[in-house]
Amino acid sequence: MKRNMLIAIACLIAAPAFAADAEMTEDQKTLYFLGQAVSSKIKQFEFTPDETKFIVQGFSEALAGEKSKADETYGMKLNAYLAKKQEAIVAKQKEASKPFLEKMAKQKGAKKLPSGVIVIPMKEGKGAMPKATDMVKVHYHGTFPDGKVFDSSVERGQPAEFPLGGVITCWIEGVQKIKVGGKAKLVCPSDTAYGDQGAGGTIPGGATLVFEVELLEIPKEEAAPKAPKKPEARKEAKPAAKADAKK
Repeated sequence: MKRNMLIAIACLIAAPAFAADAEMTEDQKTLYFLGQAVSSKIKQFEFTPDETKFIVQGFSEALAGEKSKADETYGMKLNAYLAKKQEAIVAKQKEASKPFLEKMAKQKGAKKLPSGVIVIPMKEGKGAMPKATDMVKVHYHGTFPDGKVFDSSVERGQPAEFPLGGVITCWIEGVQKIKVGGKAKLVCPSDTAYGDQGAGGTIPGGATLVFEVELLEIPKEEAAPKAPKKPEARKEAKPAAKADAKK
């Protein structure tokens, strides 16, 4: 029974396309989704088929209520193991990005900032340039070097508005080089984006990012309405006769 369960789960992981295309009831599809949701949490570690085999075994035996072959001390060992995997993935990401960064730095009009951020003008603006302390209103389109989109206000059809100083370094530096009405491509090495940690499971650690940013506006904070002046007490004029009497 246990062997059959392991084979079934292994087949699901090895051939998800087949499972997705097979006829399933609504409940089975819900359980299938659960399996995909669980796997998506660890997919970033790029486990090999041999590593996956033991993950499947631990998963299936735990569900079957069997006695664990590893005690709680392996929790710390797991953290160290995953940290090592993550370190290797980050190094791989950074190394793979080098040719792309070199290519982008040679694009027409490209300017490489001391941080490594590359700003490539796409459309000249005519307005002011924002400061890091300003609010900005922008449309943006974010992709990985291979062109895969990970976030886009353009696709949502809704501009974004936020304090420029509260976002990633690449944006803080790059958007200050764009005039209102202008557009530029910002190429962001990982150290100026989300670093070795990545973000939200969507952006892997060490990833270089590319943003096409159009600066729509530098919204100004509305000044608080001034309080009406307190009316001064009216002074009564001295009677002329009394004033004359003092002369």
